[in-house]
Amino acid sequence: MEAHAKSTTTSRDTGGAEKEGRPSPVLRFLRVLGPGLVTGAADDDPSGVATYAQAGATYGNGLLWTVPVSLPLMMATQEMCDRMALATGDSFGKLIRRRFGSGARAAVVVLVVALVVANCLNLSADLMAIGQGMQLIHAGPAPLWSAAAGIGIAIALTAGSFEWIGRIFKWLCLALLVYVGVLFVAHVNWGEVLLGLAGGQFRFTPGYLGLAVAVFGTTVSPYMFFWQTAQRVEQLRDEDLKGSKAPSLSDRSASGAKRRLRGGRIDVFTGMVFSVLIMFAIIAATAATLGAHHEKVSSAAEAAKALEPVAGTWAGALFAIGFIGSGILAVPVLAASGSAGLAALLDKNWGLEKSPAKAPVFYGLIAVGILAATVLAVFVHNPIQLLVFSALVNGIAAGPFLVIMMLIGRDRRIMGKYRNRWLSQSLGWLTTVVMCVGGAYGIWYTVAGG
Repeated sequence: MEAHAKSTTTSRDTGGAEKEGRPSPVLRFLRVLGPGLVTGAADDDPSGVATYAQAGATYGNGLLWTVPVSLPLMMATQEMCDRMALATGDSFGKLIRRRFGSGARAAVVVLVVALVVANCLNLSADLMAIGQGMQLIHAGPAPLWSAAAGIGIAIALTAGSFEWIGRIFKWLCLALLVYVGVLFVAHVNWGEVLLGLAGGQFRFTPGYLGLAVAVFGTTVSPYMFFWQTAQRVEQLRDEDLKGSKAPSLSDRSASGAKRRLRGGRIDVFTGMVFSVLIMFAIIAATAATLGAHHEKVSSAAEAAKALEPVAGTWAGALFAIGFIGSGILAVPVLAASGSAGLAALLDKNWGLEKSPAKAPVFYGLIAVGILAATVLAVFVHNPIQLLVFSALVNGIAAGPFLVIMMLIGRDRRIMGKYRNRWLSQSLGWLTTVVMCVGGAYGIWYTVAGG
């Protein structure tokens, strides 16, 4: 019995990568994919798809330079989030409680409440997009599908186990690959694409810079910080090395900790590359189609509909299927991320692996958020104002949350030997400066009527 327990612990200490008969490299790679991949895919939600489509339709390939610039910033911030969760076994919200006093925590609670509200508005826009996408592929009226999606997702989050939900999340990521298919349907001028990637079509105009800020705000969003740490902690709890508590890297052997950290980085970096690949495909495809015909779009549904006469019915249908899948993935991520952060800050139980009876505050926040978003999605027909306000709140919150993350990531008392090194510090503070400056410009541009 003792030998069996020791064998089980050793197997799980490796992060599940090595068992009897050592699986193939491909299978080991697939096994480490999880929170990082889901976070990257959820970043390409319908509101993100609309932003990228607007960038391609309005400025052609002129904003493609944001793709290679966004990638290292996303990798740095999400790797830091993942390492924080792995090193401590705690979520971002719980780490804020550990690092800051009651006065500072009160200010952070206000920020998280604002983030929950912004997420709710984004949820509503995404549910609206799901309904519009279903209507575009002739599956029925949009409000009906928006309501069905909201209710169905709420039930799944409340009744489903974390393992089941996590597995569904990973498969939903595949839906985004249809945007790569759209890229090949469009007649892309690859010379222009390369010029755009190199920043050769940069413009110093208010509208152009405002849209660039929107793109960065979409790729580096505060809810991603909370979701990355929360889902990783839930995954660690599922390993059952320390009962209901998530094991930290210090609870493992030296080789096990090294493998777990390496697996986490592979997961995060794969997710971020996947995310910007989809971002690139959408901008380049809409630049070659809608941009070439000077079509104006303000939502993912409009982009899908405008693609049909330009690139064919299949292109429009593929585009719609992509944002339906991304919306179904993003809605629970948005709902759970803010709820987990606020519950942890209030020192309440949280987690999709817990029952509603054991985590009433967490599930109550999820239910209220999805219910309010569903009502808005059914009765409000123009999501643009919701998204503008949501983007404004996220722009204000991103900078402070990044500062908080940087302070925690460098804290020797919390992180120990896994604290930030010079590369993480450099890229992390660069991201913080970019988001603070971009957020300030975005606020000015929005208030000024841009």
